[in-house]
Amino acid sequence: MGRSDKAAREVFMAENSDLTPESAAVQHHLTMMQGIITRMAENSRSCKLWCVTLVAAVLVLVARTEQPHYALLALLPAGMFLILDTYYLALERAFRLSYNAFVRKLHQGELQSADLYRLAPTGSIPRLFFACLKSFAIWPFYPPLAIMIVLVWAVMGSGVAGLTFGG
Repeated sequence: MGRSDKAAREVFMAENSDLTPESAAVQHHLTMMQGIITRMAENSRSCKLWCVTLVAAVLVLVARTEQPHYALLALLPAGMFLILDTYYLALERAFRLSYNAFVRKLHQGELQSADLYRLAPTGSIPRLFFACLKSFAIWPFYPPLAIMIVLVWAVMGSGVAGLTFGG
């Protein structure tokens, strides 16, 4: 090992010697990452709440106007929120990957001070998006909602069992 290599290694070790799991900078970075992950999960939950609210509002308006063919318009917000919810779920997973990579580097002693300033998702968002479409957080909610919208449209349009809608 040459003199410059040894000096560079000593400088690197000195700069990064305080990057332990207990250091304030590391704890703050982990807290910020956890906050981002929590925000993405909250955004995903909000997508479902807004979706139900808008779909219900559309279906109530359709029932009041007795125009069953407009019931399928409720599929539009359902589809839009499906995409947005899946995107937030993909971002959440990408930030979890980033968090796990940071912790792995920390425990292996490979963490550098520059890592403390990186708050970016890890992985391919499009690939994670399509993986998240198959997620348990998506399928039990959006397909049954779409089926319910189509059933409301079919029932209102056919006048099944003499039901009347509207007031």
